[in-house]
Amino acid sequence: MLTALSIANIVLIERLDLDFAAGLGVLTGETGAGKSILLDALGLALGARADSALVRQGSGQAQVTASFIAPAAGTALANLLAENEIAPEPGEPLLVRRTLKADGGSRAFLNDQPCSAALLREVGAHLVEIHGQHDDRGLLAPAGHRALLDAFARADTGAVAAAHGAWRAAEAKLAAAQSALDDAARDREWLEHCVAELQALNPQPGEDAELSEARAAMQKGERIAGDIGAIMEAFEGSDSGPALLRGAARRLDRLAGDHPLLAEALAGLDRAIIEADEAETRLREAARAMEYDPERLDATETRLFELRAMARKHNVQPDELTELTGTLAARLDAIEGGSAGLAKLEAAVADTAAAYTHAASALSDLRTKAAARLDAAVAGELVPLKLDAARFQTLVERLPAERWGPEGIDRVEYLISTNPGAPFAPLAKIASGGELSRFILALKVALAEEGGANTIIFDEIDRGVGGAVASAIGERLARLAGAGKQLLAVTHSPQVAAKGAVHFVIAKSSEGVVTRTSVHALDEVGRREEIARMLSGAEVTAEARAQAERLLEVAG
Repeated sequence: MLTALSIANIVLIERLDLDFAAGLGVLTGETGAGKSILLDALGLALGARADSALVRQGSGQAQVTASFIAPAAGTALANLLAENEIAPEPGEPLLVRRTLKADGGSRAFLNDQPCSAALLREVGAHLVEIHGQHDDRGLLAPAGHRALLDAFARADTGAVAAAHGAWRAAEAKLAAAQSALDDAARDREWLEHCVAELQALNPQPGEDAELSEARAAMQKGERIAGDIGAIMEAFEGSDSGPALLRGAARRLDRLAGDHPLLAEALAGLDRAIIEADEAETRLREAARAMEYDPERLDATETRLFELRAMARKHNVQPDELTELTGTLAARLDAIEGGSAGLAKLEAAVADTAAAYTHAASALSDLRTKAAARLDAAVAGELVPLKLDAARFQTLVERLPAERWGPEGIDRVEYLISTNPGAPFAPLAKIASGGELSRFILALKVALAEEGGANTIIFDEIDRGVGGAVASAIGERLARLAGAGKQLLAVTHSPQVAAKGAVHFVIAKSSEGVVTRTSVHALDEVGRREEIARMLSGAEVTAEARAQAERLLEVAG
């Protein structure tokens, strides 16, 4: 519910601060006083297109701030705000603010957090409904009729949307599997050749690196085999270095006790003999490790070249050949088992389609029953609005299967017939503006009792009617406001104005070349005087005041 509205530098409004309450509030004023400016300002705050023409002449920036009672937890609006990490503190209002620069730039804020104009419009649609003769959002636009009927029926459309999503997902899986199977079938001969070739090669993970290291070692061994052989000759025979060292050690061992230095020399020889033995062992191990075998080298190189050639053929790394073998083999297996897999997916499509059809048919039945209730409810509103001969019909029509969607299988449209025997036609094609206004009110009264935004604005919905019809419109508005709604009605009708619980008057004044629009709430005396003005025109007569008094007494 709207609790406050602050406007700065919007067209003729220099500064305006208004407080609002529940119930029916009426806004009146002479033609041209600026009633539309007020609605344009509120529309701007709720996400309407930012038109720089709204900025007051001579001002650099305009601003509108609207304060609303925060939505209850679990409502669609509360969930929307939570999804966008905007949540009023407990007990705090929801603030909607829009600034508009003279050059056309605008910024939007929710609880002082910057937001997109799209989000502001979405939030605004939950907060306020604005209806008038040229209403094109919901009541006149067939695109919105289905959602309005669902709200009236209190239908849970989530199950249908979920079933539709599951159905489409199953179809997508089937299509993907069929496409993959078709592709695989076209490549069957190639797959069979590749799998056979890869399986015959039998590549192993890490094999490329192992073969490369072995090949490099053998090639190095080929180069240094002669040097190693020459070195090994120094360790072989009775005149080899180690043999001579051992002979010297044996002779020195007999002399070592004759002098300490001889003992130290013997210890050094022993260490040298040990080091020589270890060196000989390492040389022999290296010779074996780097042993050059032409046949083994040739076999290693052949295997290595085969792996790398296969990798180049398939544009992968050699270590990826093992995985590729499995992938291609799986594709080949899929051809063999493809029919069985497709059968399962086809069964899943059939099951999910049946589940969707069941849920959508149940929703369709619910809509059909709700349509009958809505037709009866609207018919009950037409008589007081002096549309006795008119008829209202909610068309619930089955869509062709290719147009079924997450919203169900129905097309919904509101139709009317204004004269006996006349065919039903869409709401927007009604010729009489007065009749259209009353139809909109009747439909809105019937729909609003089942939910919708808590704040509803009727913009001159009584235009073109008067007398008893205007009185009936006022009664309908008051009744709608009494159903826990907040209504604001911009009106030229004294009968409607008299039904208001709060009365605002909009006036325009000029000081030199400066023109301003102001709005203020009226007390009881002011209300009587304003309604008398609406009855009599520029000159308020005693008779007009008396009639205004009677209207207020009847309304009270």
